[in-house]
Amino acid sequence: MAKRISLLGLCFLWVLALPAGARSQAAGPEAAYAFPAQTVHPPPDAVKPLPPPGEEERDRMKKDMEKRANQQRQADLERDTEKLLQLATELKHYVDKSNKNVLSLEVIRKSEEIEKLAHSVREKMRGSN
Repeated sequence: MAKRISLLGLCFLWVLALPAGARSQAAGPEAAYAFPAQTVHPPPDAVKPLPPPGEEERDRMKKDMEKRANQQRQADLERDTEKLLQLATELKHYVDKSNKNVLSLEVIRKSEEIEKLAHSVREKMRGSN
């Protein structure tokens, strides 16, 4: 009986000396799953879905096109306002030369041209092309 107790004691000490992973395997497969680990899921709004293939490239190209369009619009605005200033200066020159009773056809033509160009500049400033 003493041999039996000492043999059981040695087995018990041997089980305690094993690493934790080896103990769960020694106890059987059901002991390994006694306390399942809880899975932590991120909140739904924290996970961004991956864009479809090529969408990033399309977005980049779209932004580049918008940037070039804005640069072209700015260049057109600068050119048109320079022309507007030139036409206004010419109109002032024609009005200064004309007399009170006579309105020159050139004055009317210049004023119409200024009106059209001013309307075009205003539309470009609003962003509609």
